[in-house]
Amino acid sequence: MASYPSIFGRALMAVVLMIGFYLLALAVSAGLLYIPYAEVVYAHRISVKLTLICILGGFAILWSILPRFDKFPAPGPALTRDQHPRLFDELETVARATRQAMPVEVYLVPDLNAWVTQRGGIMGLGSRRVMGLGLPLMRTLTRSQFRAVLAHEFGHYHGGDTKLGPWIYKTRNTIGRTLGSLGKDSLLQLPFLWYGKMCLRITHAVSRRQEFVADELAARSMGASSLAEGLRAVHGMAPAFAAYWRNECAPVLQAGFRPPLVEGFEKFIHSTRIAEAINKHVDEELKTGKADPYDTHPPLKERIAAVANLPAGDIPVDDTLALSLLENIPALESQLLVSVAGAEAAGKLKPILWGEVGAQVYLVQWKQLARSNVEALKGITPESLPAWAADLKKLGRSFVGFSGQRPDDENAEDLAGAVTGAALSVLLLNNGAKADATPGQNVTVTSGEIVLEPFNLMQALAAGKTSSETWLRQCTELGIAGKDFSAVTATET
Repeated sequence: MASYPSIFGRALMAVVLMIGFYLLALAVSAGLLYIPYAEVVYAHRISVKLTLICILGGFAILWSILPRFDKFPAPGPALTRDQHPRLFDELETVARATRQAMPVEVYLVPDLNAWVTQRGGIMGLGSRRVMGLGLPLMRTLTRSQFRAVLAHEFGHYHGGDTKLGPWIYKTRNTIGRTLGSLGKDSLLQLPFLWYGKMCLRITHAVSRRQEFVADELAARSMGASSLAEGLRAVHGMAPAFAAYWRNECAPVLQAGFRPPLVEGFEKFIHSTRIAEAINKHVDEELKTGKADPYDTHPPLKERIAAVANLPAGDIPVDDTLALSLLENIPALESQLLVSVAGAEAAGKLKPILWGEVGAQVYLVQWKQLARSNVEALKGITPESLPAWAADLKKLGRSFVGFSGQRPDDENAEDLAGAVTGAALSVLLLNNGAKADATPGQNVTVTSGEIVLEPFNLMQALAAGKTSSETWLRQCTELGIAGKDFSAVTATET
């Protein structure tokens, strides 16, 4: 294994940083409380304003550094051997290979990530091992890649990294509480800001070194090839999952529906547009990724380069997804939503298929946007759209968004496409068309043999990608020629 600071050295560093901060806080607090005393005793006067500032600041610091009880709410549903025997067989295989004890608790979490920690006890002493496994992570990785990522996490146990976690975590939290209690513009923040930055730079530098060491253990025990491919997949898919959750899942959940999460993510990452963005992101990471002093993880290219000369290992021919290690995915998704939204809110969510989202979720929003612009839509008909497309900014400035605000020049064209697309979609769905809002794809509306992207139509007309003649012919075939958008939306209930 590569040499790096011993567990004793790192533990000593964590203790010194924590003690150093407490000494700084006590010194600043004592200095503040001494000022009013010195004024009375030596200057024989008292400044009310200065006294209040010193007393409040001093006691705010003291209150902030008081130890807090460390609570550990379950981050998701607990996974047990009885329920998921294949997963625990895999965990035990990796534990044996890395010569580590099994975690006491394993949780499924809603992140494209895996992590380990030690919770309970006092500052890590007498604590228990805890592991979190992301459901989207298990959908992303094959079993060999997942095994390598698990070995990396066990590597953090092996290196004693998780034993240091409570010390560093509490120090960072205490610094954060102190800064928050002093107010954003307070000069009293300056020494704590300086100390906090120094603490982050030191501890994050150690964290980056720990990642390299955990990678080496994973590569030696499970193969460098599986680890490298797993790292590439995680780096590419993590931002994709964030976009999927924010743009696809959140609107559906907020509307009161529960879509199949894993199925939706699979559709999302297999769309051509998203797959290209994922590959581009990984390529850029491998070419230009740079370390930042405040990063907890090294750049992807450095991590892959560090294990490139280690044994590649064998990859099974039938290397299925790690998701196959879990049982009853729909039930796990429901339990995950309880951890995200709470039992009461999650219990009210109605199951919905992704094919139904357009009509049951987005149609309501399209109607709302069109109604908000009913006056501006007067006189606009489907066949007049090519003429309006000649100046999208002018058209967009006549509309308002969901917030009721008019757009600036930068966003006017997008709003023009959104409002006309919403009105057109409502009109078409009223005529029996079907909407498709598959994750990762542009919204389409299908009527007979005609498939439209209503929210991209205005840009297509403006750019000449769709000719006026083609669109006018489609208006006739769709039976929507002469329909005034304002009349259609105004009559909707």
